[in-house]
Amino acid sequence: MNTSMIRIAQLSFGSSGIIAKCSPVLASQIHTSAPLCRVVSGKYRITKKRDRPLTYEMANPPHYIAHRKSWNSWNTSSLKDGLRRSETVLEDEFIRRFMTGTWHGLVCSEVIIKRQFNHIRVAAIIRRAVSPTKMYFLLGYTEELLSNWIQCPVTLELQTVDSFKDVVFKYI
Repeated sequence: MNTSMIRIAQLSFGSSGIIAKCSPVLASQIHTSAPLCRVVSGKYRITKKRDRPLTYEMANPPHYIAHRKSWNSWNTSSLKDGLRRSETVLEDEFIRRFMTGTWHGLVCSEVIIKRQFNHIRVAAIIRRAVSPTKMYFLLGYTEELLSNWIQCPVTLELQTVDSFKDVVFKYI
């Protein structure tokens, strides 16, 4: 930065504010407010009664990814020069929505998607609120439809729990 630019910046911040009076466009391009260093996104707000249940995934804020918790999608398309970046994201979102719609009210945790070569493994924790025959039907139905739509083998890896309270890590 040359000396004339430094002098202009000094004049605009001076007591008289010559540049601010003469050229409002130049003065509006210089911001002097203090930064707000507060991370709020991805954190859950504490309730007054502390009755909001959080799972382990929800209890850890986003900056603990790779330290205390893991990613919800495991794939290599996000690496440099990765193939099918946008298609992979859309497929993962479709799988998550299809799972929560097919297993309506039964999914207790996040749906984890792991891609290995041409194989997709979908992991989730499911409540035992339906009969075993219906659960086996939903398992085969989900695997078959996802395999046909995505054009690669899909395997569901489901864990079952008695109720949603078994998955709760803490209340806030």
